Amino acid sequence: MKRSEINAIMAEADGFMRSFGFALPPFAYWTPEEMRARRREIEGIVSGRMGWDITDYGQGRFDELGLFLFTLRNGRQADLKRGGGMCYAEKLLISRKDQLSPMHRHYLKAEDIINRGGATMAIELYGSAPDGSFDESAGGTVLCDGIARRYGPGEVLLFQPGESITLMPGDWHAFWGEGGDVLIGEVSTVNDDETDNWFREPIGRFAEIEEDVPPDHLLVSDYAAWLA
Repeated sequence: MKRSEINAIMAEADGFMRSFGFALPPFAYWTPEEMRARRREIEGIVSGRMGWDITDYGQGRFDELGLFLFTLRNGRQADLKRGGGMCYAEKLLISRKDQLSPMHRHYLKAEDIINRGGATMAIELYGSAPDGSFDESAGGTVLCDGIARRYGPGEVLLFQPGESITLMPGDWHAFWGEGGDVLIGEVSTVNDDETDNWFREPIGRFAEIEEDVPPDHLLVSDYAAWLA
């Protein structure tokens, strides 16, 4: 992805979120220079990989295969391992009309995916094989706003604004905006996007960036290089 495209997506996403009454925290609007200047005081942001996250999964087709995310808060893996403390995370996502977030599951993370506004949120579901791998013949059970719901292999569940689904680590899922763009909330256990995503197809989690213009704001995937 070109950096100019990422800058434009950030600006558009900010307007979309604000249209539903969601405002990002102040650090979202800091420039790279401001983040460097405040590096000593933002260790929680950097180590928690909080902030902007825009991906085309390394495929170069963001409008067809991609996702916008902003990590608002993220707990500590050490707390999760010991079973107490800051064991949660929260994100805002934007899934555009017919823009696929590809089939994947998580090793550790359980998550509530919530339609916060906009169009219909569509989620395709499969269960797991005994070893956790993708099984095209497996269904399962999920909670939809606390109510148990059986799903068949490949079944697509539709969620209107205000509705949600709880996904456990073994639930394979893909999702997109049905009929328009969707603002999505995610509340989960501690999030680690570097190691906790198992994709059905061999694709990358983060975009490869062509630096055609300077960044307006850093992505979480920029932190290692820009804030070292």
